[in-house]
Amino acid sequence: MTKKKGVSKDEPSFIELAKSNFKKMDKLLLLTTVILIIVGTLSIVSASSRETVVRYNYSMYYFFNKHLKILLFSLVACIIAILIPTKYYKILGPVAFLGITGLILSLFIIGSIKRGSQGWFSKGGQPSELAKPIIIIMIALLFDYYNNYIKKKKPFNWINYLIYFLLFGAVLPVITLMQGDMGTALLTVGISGIMLLTGPVSKQTTKKCIISIIILGIFGCFILEMSRGYIFSSEQIERLTEFINPCKKYEDSGYQICNGFIAMNDGGLTGLGIGKSRQKYSYIPDPHTDSIFAVIIEEAGLITGTFILLIYLLMIARILNISSRTKNVRNRYISFGIAVYLFLHIVFNLGGLLGILPLTGVPLPLITYGGSFTLSFLLSLTIVQRICIESKN
Repeated sequence: MTKKKGVSKDEPSFIELAKSNFKKMDKLLLLTTVILIIVGTLSIVSASSRETVVRYNYSMYYFFNKHLKILLFSLVACIIAILIPTKYYKILGPVAFLGITGLILSLFIIGSIKRGSQGWFSKGGQPSELAKPIIIIMIALLFDYYNNYIKKKKPFNWINYLIYFLLFGAVLPVITLMQGDMGTALLTVGISGIMLLTGPVSKQTTKKCIISIIILGIFGCFILEMSRGYIFSSEQIERLTEFINPCKKYEDSGYQICNGFIAMNDGGLTGLGIGKSRQKYSYIPDPHTDSIFAVIIEEAGLITGTFILLIYLLMIARILNISSRTKNVRNRYISFGIAVYLFLHIVFNLGGLLGILPLTGVPLPLITYGGSFTLSFLLSLTIVQRICIESKN
């Protein structure tokens, strides 16, 4: 048979490529992802059933159906993402960063206010959620670039390193904070900060960067105080302090947290039974969002809640394992950053729910209802799987 010019007879078909990729994926990470998706989807049905009928006058399966559509769209996006080699992130990363920056800035003009934040489009969608994996990729690319200097023992200007880090890791969180979304801003800064502390540059360079960032932060607070007369609004200060003795402020800022306590206390070890939550009946606002874990414990018990936490720990362990086995600096820090992303979301959500941290509205990965975050997090896990595939090639 004559071989066509420019076409290899060994070139795999799409199905063969899909099979090969699936074979090289981390099966434990995939399994934990599927388990959490199932748990989250079923929990959304139960937690939102009363809210949709009484408050919104929709079918009790309204949020369940919307969540299924989000999952389907995310699946298509993940299938595309897993086929893209990470070497192309050097081009796609900056393009995505510029694009998401433009979207977030446009919200100052066309954004709608939801939960006190102007970080939403009027028909739904929160670009700041999609910014998190993009920021992780850009910081990882920065580390990869400067790691070449370190390997070749070439000196580099640490101020340039700091400027690029602030550009990729701080600009979008600051804009998000200005739009009133303190939870997303703090979490994104946390991701950037932990990545900075663990970067490939010397401890001396990292120390200089940290001191410079602290000075810039103090200067920024001074500018805010001088220009508008306050650093944080009264609503933001209330958010930062409402977790202290919340049940003493039951009629005011502590209402949601205190009812979450009641839900978890009522659930005990084994729960009241699926669908039998009492606190979802107008006591916990939007129980299918950031307080869904309290409803899960109320209905399924602390044992089920502990099982979910163990699944999260296993997921983090698998991501860190993939990161440690990756020889490529870029991919190592992308995986590590996504592990931090997952960890901080769990800490912020459960910390707020348990009254240890301020309640910031940060969603619980794959459990809480939310379109932009679900898409963002599933794409992040897909990127980790792509890195796992490449490490086995």
